[in-house]
Amino acid sequence: MAAPSDLAFDPWDPAFVADPYPAYAALREQGRVRYFEPTGQWLVAHHADVSALLRDRRLGRTYLHRFSHEEFGRTPPPPEHEPFHTLNDHGMLDLEPPDHTRIRRLVSKAFTPRTVERLRPYVRTLADELVAGLVEAGGGDLLRDVAEPLPVAVIAEMLGIPESDRAPLRPWSADICGMYELNPSEEAAAKAVRASVEFSGYLRDLIAERRKNPGDDLISGLIAAHDEDDRLTEQEMISTCVLLLNAGHEATVNSTVNGWWALFRHPDQLAALRADHSLVPTAVEELMRYDTPLQLFERWVLDEIEIDGQVIPRGAEIAMLFGSANHDPAVFADPSRLDLTRRDNPHISFSAGIHYCIGAPLARIELAASMTALLNQAPTLRLAAEPVRKPNFVIRGLEGLAVEIG
Repeated sequence: MAAPSDLAFDPWDPAFVADPYPAYAALREQGRVRYFEPTGQWLVAHHADVSALLRDRRLGRTYLHRFSHEEFGRTPPPPEHEPFHTLNDHGMLDLEPPDHTRIRRLVSKAFTPRTVERLRPYVRTLADELVAGLVEAGGGDLLRDVAEPLPVAVIAEMLGIPESDRAPLRPWSADICGMYELNPSEEAAAKAVRASVEFSGYLRDLIAERRKNPGDDLISGLIAAHDEDDRLTEQEMISTCVLLLNAGHEATVNSTVNGWWALFRHPDQLAALRADHSLVPTAVEELMRYDTPLQLFERWVLDEIEIDGQVIPRGAEIAMLFGSANHDPAVFADPSRLDLTRRDNPHISFSAGIHYCIGAPLARIELAASMTALLNQAPTLRLAAEPVRKPNFVIRGLEGLAVEIG
């Protein structure tokens, strides 16, 4: 078992957070699985292992469908954190079958290829309008002016959240997602609890309103599901809506700003993209691989597993390093090179297995729409100031991205 001092992995070191990829390379050289004492997790850094474990049913996002906290050797969360855990634990991302299957089957009806494709004109129009505003202003903050409002508006529109109610959605999401970092502080926990209470209260009122006055939106559709096999409890409905809002924009926002920051640092690739807009689809995939928006994803060991001769017991926690897997030279030729023409690109930024991101097709449409709008309307877009990276490790993003029209 490795002591932390001999690992390159240090998620609280600003230098590591700024660029974790060289450390990942060192970690992969040290073996297929390593124990990290500060978080009590087993780190898995190779693409083949991460991909296989995401599909391994001996692991789970929760253990409460099979064990109590005590049976699993875990301490229950503090009572004061209960509002966050109630909200989080009833969303399909943190459930296992059969509850996960039931909820995903119902929600997936809103994410069929045909339904998502029908959103494409709306997404394009909104992206064009947001970029037009940026251009008219001569520049601004790409995160605040384009990257954030686009996916938030799209998922809020799908759910039927009125435009006048959307301002708190992003702050609520940011505070809740603070609990997904490693060893979150009590301050972060308090913010997440407060946001959970406020977000849940808002949605409870909105659901009550939709029960009386249904509309053509996802919340109304969830309420109208009368099949006993699919019906959601009110808490499941609230948790599902929060998950869709959080996951439906968090990765897209960060992929947008991480991606453009990478393009500005690779002017040859940006020039190639500006010269040939047909590269947009492969550029979207490569930028998600190159600077992965979700760096780490956790799983509980429900039944003992073995990795490279190391037995990992039931009750342990696996930390799958998506960012490392996406830079594994065993899968990606010259992984540290940004190559917008890369065709063989099996990145795992959207996860895999039963928890594969249900909104991945919509996210791709959003990312392509904003990129295309910026290429078309702002061909001389350039960096106005060096960005500040958020201190978070798990959810990787920037505080902002100041740009100007050249």
